[in-house]
Amino acid sequence: MPIVHNPHRNAIDRVLVAYLAALLVGTGLLMLPVATSTPGEISLLSALFTATSAISITGLEVLTTGSDFTFFGQAVILGLIQAGGLGVLLLTTLLAMLVAGKAGLRLRESAAVEAKTSAIGGVGPMVLRIIGLTVVTEAIVAVLLFLRFFTHYGEQAGNAVWEGVFNAVSAFNNAGFGLRSNSFADYAADPFVCGPIAAAIILGGLGYPVFVEIVRRYRAPLMWSMTTRAVVVATPVLLLAGTVFIAAVEWNNPGTLGRFDWWGKLQAAAFQSTTTRTAGFSSVDISQMHPATWFGMDILMFVGGGPAGTAGGVKITTVLVVLAMAWAEITGGTTTNLFGARVAHSAHRQATTVIVLALALITTATTLLMLDEPQLGLDRVLFEVISGFGNVGLSTGITTGLPAMSQIVLILVMILGRLGPVTVASGLALRARATRYELPVERPLIG
Repeated sequence: MPIVHNPHRNAIDRVLVAYLAALLVGTGLLMLPVATSTPGEISLLSALFTATSAISITGLEVLTTGSDFTFFGQAVILGLIQAGGLGVLLLTTLLAMLVAGKAGLRLRESAAVEAKTSAIGGVGPMVLRIIGLTVVTEAIVAVLLFLRFFTHYGEQAGNAVWEGVFNAVSAFNNAGFGLRSNSFADYAADPFVCGPIAAAIILGGLGYPVFVEIVRRYRAPLMWSMTTRAVVVATPVLLLAGTVFIAAVEWNNPGTLGRFDWWGKLQAAAFQSTTTRTAGFSSVDISQMHPATWFGMDILMFVGGGPAGTAGGVKITTVLVVLAMAWAEITGGTTTNLFGARVAHSAHRQATTVIVLALALITTATTLLMLDEPQLGLDRVLFEVISGFGNVGLSTGITTGLPAMSQIVLILVMILGRLGPVTVASGLALRARATRYELPVERPLIG
């Protein structure tokens, strides 16, 4: 029997190999004595956890980036963040196609699915535009932060440059890594620091296709695709809802917003709402928050940002499709409509599958962590797991104290959270085919 060559399968294999190779190289570099500030080297598990968190642009830390790692170690982390932010899955697939010099229509369709765009051609220019957008945005934010750190806070020029660059790259890639142990608590009421950071987070979380369509068709929003309309409408709604919720619950909490005046409270609540959906920075002490706030933030972290961006979570479009399906059933509709258009039936299956698998992963990981650390409450463990799955990086303060098995579970959660949703969605789309036969119809009792 002849061997059937499957270019898509080969491309996926290359992606997985490249991802694992980058993870292993990053782990090895972080284990070098030159990478850490303390004498000797860090453990394999700590290096693997840090590398995984960086390349999956999560931000959970078992070591403090600014104090436990040298400039070399911080540069390694920054490189892993940048690689993950550009999209290991997307970038390596497209580059493999370009190197090969040719690709079938099926493989180009795969690239289009990964990029969440219907455009099949123009792969090379698309990659260049993604890189250009990333570099330009990071450079602008880095300059703004440098000027603020250097002129207002009196930091030395070298430190101000490095802190500006590191935070800019981490923010646009929605990574959550910072050089300070208290993240942005020192700048909670400074809009000239938190403002550029929040803007970079939002822009990175929109997704490249959405950003391009907004720029190209800013005068004709009615012609935007369903994806763009969904992201543009849902993003400010989630940001506002998160701000109001966090401010309402934490307003008088002396450990969080209670120490600010009313304007500072609103700024801190807005910044935390922005970062909670995927970025992982904090301007207040997360461990001091009310458990109700943690649960609300769980929802924001689970949803995440726009597709094909640097955000994590199951993505805005996935949640909206499921909600639209539920609304259609409640109102007796025969089709699922969203923003003036009918949602394809294939999207129903994809969205439902992504949500179900995400909940299964979170449930399993939460159970394993609670078995490993029985003294930790459900609220803290659930927060940690969803933060890892959503590639957020926020923590209630339990990360560094977790035992080895729990850290390994979180490593797997971060990897699956980064690659899982897009792999499942694109895999279902690529495997879609006409059914040659159907089984008899039977309706089970529901509810």
